[in-house]
Amino acid sequence: MLSPEESKTVLWNFFNKKYIADICQLYHLLQTTSRMSVFRRLKRMGYLTSFTDAGRYYTLQDVPIFDEWGLWFHKGIGFSQYGTLKNTIIKIVHSSDAGMMPKEMLNLLKIRIPNTLHNALHGLVKNNQIGRRRLERFFLYTDANPEKAQLQLNTRRFLLQKTAPVVEPPSAELTIAVLIEAFKTVKIRVSPTLVAERLAIRGMSVTVEQVKQIFTRHGIPTEKKTASLP
Repeated sequence: MLSPEESKTVLWNFFNKKYIADICQLYHLLQTTSRMSVFRRLKRMGYLTSFTDAGRYYTLQDVPIFDEWGLWFHKGIGFSQYGTLKNTIIKIVHSSDAGMMPKEMLNLLKIRIPNTLHNALHGLVKNNQIGRRRLERFFLYTDANPEKAQLQLNTRRFLLQKTAPVVEPPSAELTIAVLIEAFKTVKIRVSPTLVAERLAIRGMSVTVEQVKQIFTRHGIPTEKKTASLP
């Protein structure tokens, strides 16, 4: 085992070149097989454990240059100013103006196994450390404080409305074509998706939303399940 001063020099030189290390590399650097001895040396210098990869990697506190979310990545391995994955999620969710959706957090935290995030979120909600609100077909994770959570939810709804795609009103020609296809199947409840598919085969550019507009305008009942094309 290297002396404390030798250990400090070796670790400093290594991390300034390689940035991160796993426990096997640290055993080799410090010439020891004692996990406790390794962490005593790291603690003297100040270190961080990765919040990704099951905490298998380590770096010195002075190495990372953190981004606006308090995150730093090297070769896909993530470190956080806030330490653990759970602490990082809490901080990110609380500081977000519009809350966070799971997909956004997966991308931001670069977590390769979705279940890792899912389990962390489930535990945080259960312990009332963050909140969860349903938004259309998704869950939005929010501040645990109900008042702040409502503000985040309102902001998210506003953003979704701003970015919602504008459905172009169907032309008269398209309306007639849709109605003809609908009346061909007059004995069954009609699927907008089926009608759109039929017209697409005929070379007409039409979206399911446009078909739904026409159905609604003319009082045509719709079938939720999409029938297969004949």
